[in-house]
Amino acid sequence: MSRHLSVRLDEDAFLRLDAESRRSRRTRSEVAKQLLEEGLRMEQHPGIVFRSGPGGRRPGLIGGPDVWEVVRGVLGEGAGEASARTGLRRDQVSAALGYYAEHQGEVDEWIRRVDDEAERAEAQWRREQELLRG
Repeated sequence: MSRHLSVRLDEDAFLRLDAESRRSRRTRSEVAKQLLEEGLRMEQHPGIVFRSGPGGRRPGLIGGPDVWEVVRGVLGEGAGEASARTGLRRDQVSAALGYYAEHQGEVDEWIRRVDDEAERAEAQWRREQELLRG
């Protein structure tokens, strides 16, 4: 279900929203909705920020790796081992896991996408190596 919300912005905020809308080729409403959702998530999960990249916006630790990277390490090694190996503090690992607990499907999708891309890249590399051995 979607609900309507009317918001008044000062001129500077509106111009920045408009510029981001043009840059991203999305409507102002789409940009505002995304930023509002991300802001609410950051309020609920201190230590989490959102960053842009070629694959889209994703959650990450302030000054640290993306949430999916932390989760992959923790699921493979456990929180203590992942913390020791990565140099992340326990509170950073805890912040990533807290976000994951609430948004597991989203984070699992990032992991799947990264794995798929890595498999494609490796297959391409293997084809190139075969050609070089030719």
